[in-house]
Amino acid sequence: MRATALIAEDEAPQRAALRTLLASQWPELELVECGDGLAAIAALEQRRPQIAFLDIRMPGASGLDVARRACQSTHIVFTTAYEEHAIRAFETGALDYLLKPVTAERLEKTVQRLRARLQDGVPDIAAALDALRSSLLTPARTAYIPWITATVGNVTKMFPIEEILFFKSDDKCTRVVSRREEAVIRTSLKELLDALDPAAFWQIHRSVIVQVRAIKQVRRNELGAMQVIIDGCAEVLPVSQAFQHRFRGM
Repeated sequence: MRATALIAEDEAPQRAALRTLLASQWPELELVECGDGLAAIAALEQRRPQIAFLDIRMPGASGLDVARRACQSTHIVFTTAYEEHAIRAFETGALDYLLKPVTAERLEKTVQRLRARLQDGVPDIAAALDALRSSLLTPARTAYIPWITATVGNVTKMFPIEEILFFKSDDKCTRVVSRREEAVIRTSLKELLDALDPAAFWQIHRSVIVQVRAIKQVRRNELGAMQVIIDGCAEVLPVSQAFQHRFRGM
C-alpha cells in the first residue's frame, strides 16, 4: 500500500524544500500540501494520510491543533525553527521533529523511523502533545539572539545583532545588511521575528525587518507610498500599508 503524507507549512519556500527532499528520499510517498492549519484539518478528513509533517505555528489552526485531530491515525512529525520549543516533548520518542531549515541528513533519519513505524500502530502521543503545548505557553523569552551567522561569499561571519541595519527577503534567501557589509542567510523573516527583540526590530513590510534605531527618516514618494530611509545606507525600504501604523505620530 502506498503511504500518503501531509505537508502543512505556511511558508511556501519551506514547503517546497521539504517536498523536494521527500521526493528524493521517499519517491513512492504520495504528498498532500497545505498552506494553513484549517486546510490541513480538511485534508486530514478527506485524504486520511498515514504521516503528517506539521509546522508548529500556522495561521488558522496551529500544528498542535491539527495533531490533535490526527493523532489517533497519523504519525506526526513537527517542523520548528527553534529546538528549545520541543525538547521535553520529544524525549518520549512518540513524536519526531525537524529543525528548520530541514537538512537532507536529518530528514533521512526521520524517514527511516517513519518507514519502520508504518509497520506498527500509531503511538499514543497525547501526553507528548500536552508537554509541547505547555512549553509553548511558557512566558515569552527575555533573551534574544545576540548575533547572526551569515555567509559572505565563501566565508561564514558573525554579525553582532546591534550592527545589523535591516533584513530583507530575496528569493529563497534573506539579506543581512550592516553598515560595513551584507550577507545572506536561509532563515525566513517569520523565523527571525521570533528570535529578535520586538522593541529593537520592526517588520515594516512582508519582506523587510528593520532596526528601529537605524531609521533616519520616514517619507512618502511621489506616488504616496511610505518609505524608510536608513542612516548610513543608500537603500530605500518600502513600508506596506499593514505596518504604517508603526509610524503614526513620528
